[in-house]
Amino acid sequence: MLKVNIICVGKLKEAYWRDAVAEYAKRLGAYCNFSVEELAESRLPDSPSEGQISAALDKEAAAMEKYLSAKSALNIAMCIEGRTLSSEALSEKISRSAVEGISTVNFYIGSSFGLADSVKRRCQVKLSMSPMTFPHQLARVMLCEQVYRAFSIAAGSRYHK
Repeated sequence: MLKVNIICVGKLKEAYWRDAVAEYAKRLGAYCNFSVEELAESRLPDSPSEGQISAALDKEAAAMEKYLSAKSALNIAMCIEGRTLSSEALSEKISRSAVEGISTVNFYIGSSFGLADSVKRRCQVKLSMSPMTFPHQLARVMLCEQVYRAFSIAAGSRYHK
């Protein structure tokens, strides 16, 4: 069974976001081994310098290393400069990966300052949810929903309309 990880910086603060992610995780259990890995967010002052931001992103990238170096993994960076995909195209990408011998799909969501360039360079895919900006907590829920939708499409379920 395919393993799908969402590797993200920071914890969900509000219960309703956690409940939404938990609901999609439960649903995804029928299709894949799904997990959300929350990494520690670097503490920064209210108005951080570029150097402070860069150091924080590097520290967060180091925490992602074990996922990035996993063999037989498709790594997908969630970033504004990524390309957008339809739900059907994401479903096809995930399905094709499994057929090609990929055992794990990792999605990376950075902090409010994004992902380190080193992480983006190591990802085979750069994906954007939309040209619009969303709060990171909502983006995590949206990504969970889209992963669930992708598996539902592949399974031919009625969820995707």
